[in-house]
Amino acid sequence: MFLICGEALFDFFADRARASEDTPHVHFEAVAGGSPYNVAVGLARLERRAALFTGLSNDFLGERLHNIMRREGVDTRFLIRMDNPTTLSMVAVSSCGMPQYSFYHKQGPDSALRVEHLEPLPTDVHAIHVGSYSLVVSPTSETLLELLEREGKDRLVTLDPNVRLTIEPDLQRWQKQVDAFARYADVIKVSDEDLSLLYGDADGGVMAERWLKGRTNLVMVTRGSKGVTIFTSSTRFDVPTIPVEVVDAVGAGDTFQAAVLCWLSEHKFASSKGIASMTREDLIDMVTFANKAAGITCLRRGPDLPRRHEIPASEEKSTSAAAV
Repeated sequence: MFLICGEALFDFFADRARASEDTPHVHFEAVAGGSPYNVAVGLARLERRAALFTGLSNDFLGERLHNIMRREGVDTRFLIRMDNPTTLSMVAVSSCGMPQYSFYHKQGPDSALRVEHLEPLPTDVHAIHVGSYSLVVSPTSETLLELLEREGKDRLVTLDPNVRLTIEPDLQRWQKQVDAFARYADVIKVSDEDLSLLYGDADGGVMAERWLKGRTNLVMVTRGSKGVTIFTSSTRFDVPTIPVEVVDAVGAGDTFQAAVLCWLSEHKFASSKGIASMTREDLIDMVTFANKAAGITCLRRGPDLPRRHEIPASEEKSTSAAAV
């Protein structure tokens, strides 16, 4: 089972069809979200066992999140219920489909996980994923680092920084925390936008080389429509995306992450040793599968992640990645 660690919240999308400058009313559609939440739901929809470790409010929206997760098949036994109000995210989507976020999160339950909430993980948890603003908000960030220190040694650990400066605007804080979590990660998935923002390294080569000197065996830099660059200690190459007509890109990165974890599980690579043993052909097949999944999400409004039967199987393993 995958233990996904981080926030669960509600995204509020302004209803542009009902918007008018002549009225004081703003109409919203509320959708359950948060990057780690999306990854957990995405894995469940891909028929992989997944649980979410986060603080969850006892309020109306928290109860809705809990019920949605149960309905989606996400294991809820690691949720820590609190009286803190549910975090809200206001989402504006640009004309090209890219989301922009504003968060209402002060004292949110997803930011309030403490070390005393940690219990020994059961043996059926074989992998831990961490990411998004839970890496930088205290005390949750310190709690997740303690979790990896206690439980990460013999499990696959994956990391997606998914930077949100509206939560924490301090770039040095982000850099420090990403570095701290990267020391435990077997796999790091990061966007070129986040790399450029944090390190001025949109290419990814500098940071990949740095991370690969430690525990990390695989770095994936996602570049939107430009594809994905793969870094290992011995190679670097690009895998192209499959062009789609984008409705919006909300949840596309989370879909990619969930699909990568699904593929690793299905192909028996979901371990530190498994990642280290992957061939170039394996990596291309994995990223191609994840790109297909993300493309499906881009065809829909909001984080509506695909189910396993929606992702077409490769007719044959691709060998068309461009060497760099």
